Amino acid sequence: MDLAALRKSYERDALDEADAPALPLALFERWFTQALESRLPEPNAMTLATVGADARPSTRIVLVKGFDARGIVWYTNYESRKGQELAGNPCAALQFHWVELERVVRIEGRVERTADAESDAYYATRPLDSRLGAWASPQSRPIGSRAWLVAEAARAALRHGLQPPRPPHWGGYRLLPDRWEFWQGRKSRLHDRLEYRLQGDGLWRRARLAP
Repeated sequence: MDLAALRKSYERDALDEADAPALPLALFERWFTQALESRLPEPNAMTLATVGADARPSTRIVLVKGFDARGIVWYTNYESRKGQELAGNPCAALQFHWVELERVVRIEGRVERTADAESDAYYATRPLDSRLGAWASPQSRPIGSRAWLVAEAARAALRHGLQPPRPPHWGGYRLLPDRWEFWQGRKSRLHDRLEYRLQGDGLWRRARLAP
């Protein structure tokens, strides 16, 4: 297997300052819409990176469930590894990789929990088996077998019926961005990279980064 020989020339698009909005959210919304319209597989999948008390970083894939001027939202188990790491260090990084569009978006910032009402509203929209699964799974902790997990889901169904309430250990997080980077693949590895950094006056400063 010759991995060194793997090559791809990125020539699909360009990212120029003249075509980039002053606000990063506007560019993200444009790119996200294009990812949706291109019918990419799971365009809302993003990598979430956190750092624990031992200074070891960890990553996982989560699904973005909302974004606006306040930030980027996803939902998970607060007692999971990522939840514990965010409790100790409420800073994180996100990354979207839309391979077919030859694009990457990186986002950094502080993280806070969403309001209970917001988490309740989203939880109510989930399929019933997903709502029950949130009760059944002690996320990130060792379990004896899949059979045990399925049995826990069945017990949750018996306990809560067709209208399970949101578990107190499950809900949303919102990352409040202070840095964005938009990466567009280009020929000869001379990629386009535009960075937006939030300044103390609340304004965004844009800069081109070397590839």
